[in-house]
Amino acid sequence: MKLSDKTLGDYLEHWAINTPEQEFIVYPDRNLRFSYKQFNERVDTMAKGLLAIGVKKGTNVGIWATNVPDWFTFLFATAKIGAVMVTVNTNYKQHELEFVVKHADIHTLCITEGVFDGSYVEMTYEMLPELKTQPRGEVKSERFPFLKNVVFVGQEKYRGMYNTAELLLLGSNKTDKELIKNLRAQFDCHDVVNMQYTSGTTGFPKGVMLSHHNIVNNGYFTGEGMGFTAADKLCCCVPLFHCFGIVLATMNCLTHGCTMVVVERFDPLRVLAAVHQERCTALYGVPTMFIAELNHPMFKLFDLTSLRTGIMAGALCPIELMRRVTEEMHITYITSVYGLTESSPGITHTTLEDDFEARCTTVGKPYPFTEVAIINPETGEICSDNVQGEVCCRGYLVMKGYYKDEQATKEAIDANGWLHSGDLGVRDSKGYYRITGRIKDVVIRGGENIYPREIEEFLYKHPAVKDVQIVGIPSPKYGEEVGAFIILKENQELLPSDIRLFCKGKIARHKVPKYVFFVKQFPLTGSGKIQKFKLKDIGVELLQKEGIEII
Repeated sequence: MKLSDKTLGDYLEHWAINTPEQEFIVYPDRNLRFSYKQFNERVDTMAKGLLAIGVKKGTNVGIWATNVPDWFTFLFATAKIGAVMVTVNTNYKQHELEFVVKHADIHTLCITEGVFDGSYVEMTYEMLPELKTQPRGEVKSERFPFLKNVVFVGQEKYRGMYNTAELLLLGSNKTDKELIKNLRAQFDCHDVVNMQYTSGTTGFPKGVMLSHHNIVNNGYFTGEGMGFTAADKLCCCVPLFHCFGIVLATMNCLTHGCTMVVVERFDPLRVLAAVHQERCTALYGVPTMFIAELNHPMFKLFDLTSLRTGIMAGALCPIELMRRVTEEMHITYITSVYGLTESSPGITHTTLEDDFEARCTTVGKPYPFTEVAIINPETGEICSDNVQGEVCCRGYLVMKGYYKDEQATKEAIDANGWLHSGDLGVRDSKGYYRITGRIKDVVIRGGENIYPREIEEFLYKHPAVKDVQIVGIPSPKYGEEVGAFIILKENQELLPSDIRLFCKGKIARHKVPKYVFFVKQFPLTGSGKIQKFKLKDIGVELLQKEGIEII
């Protein structure tokens, strides 16, 4: 086993030559299928189209789109000409869009129509009114001096924008067959290929620069941990703009020459249907996705026996949920990956070799060619086994840095090359890692450090609790009080006193939630992570509405 020096384009062309008829991308809801050969040809044409509108090596190309088929086309087309694809969170609104376009120096912005609660087209016109008055490809904006093109990913035509059909036509008129090959000689696997903005669960978004080397290898080792081969079919319903989709899914399939079965927008029924129809062998998702699939009223109508493995990641994975996924969805080897965007993303993972308990209660062991250490955040010393500290890593997986932010890069990657995760964890005597909380998520009540995960795991045991998040509610007296946000199972009703009674005598008194809120859903980032900082604000607001004094 060794690290690969191949680029995204190298891998794609390898399979296009060696297994040309193998399906690479499938959209079962519209029976759209691309073999490796067909897809590679489309990518080359699109790459030449991008060159025709001024994109070149080092150019930042933004994509603000759901999991549409040509999302992949743009990813590989930019990769083949040495450009950088900047993935924009699909949940972003006007202010966030403008921040990323400006901060990332985006030259060409590719957009779809939008999502149910906002039109990307309208927000783009709002940001760049010059589109309606200036010629395509010659946009000049004082606010966004780098931005020259907007591309609509689809067939519709909008004033001032190219569409994908026009780009493909421009590309097909560039007949130089050696053009792409010659361009690839100008960059290598250590060049930046993708830039993702951190989800914003804490702090202001920062542009994480990832190289071919980062994401190709992380994707490959992810697949190896699950025993992937060319015969596998992965159902991907997680957002492509996030590392879960672009690395753990796309790069995994790319490096193993297997098939991606894609669901454009998460819908539990469409996911179940896709697995059933295509006989998928693997399924990904965050816990809330698996919960939605298992609880769908039509769940039992689908044959999921083809499934054998998958990844549940992005949040706490309750043991009971892991068990149900194994038994009811036939995912015998459900695994987890722990990491962050800055680590491409996988730092540790569980694999086929780990037993059920390890896969349920730990985040596994380090990826190959990855050093992981638990470091005391106060002293900087490496902790002994079973001693809590900050999870840090170093190796091929560490990002190239934050775009235009040397200071933040230095704060994240220390002088010894350790990337600091901001997460608290421990390593046990067998070499398995457990995440115990986030440094900034620690609830400090009267000088007592309380780690939310411990209480969350306990409350999951209540038969009426479907999902739970623990946050610190600001308290004049204690600094913070424990607040529990709970989603109940269907047809269940509880009072806050029921939760406190359930805790009484079973967990330490200072850990018992002072405030209990029953909610229908949690505020999520586009990648499915729960925004705990918003829950704090929601908690204070609800208490004020109910006339409850915070002491």
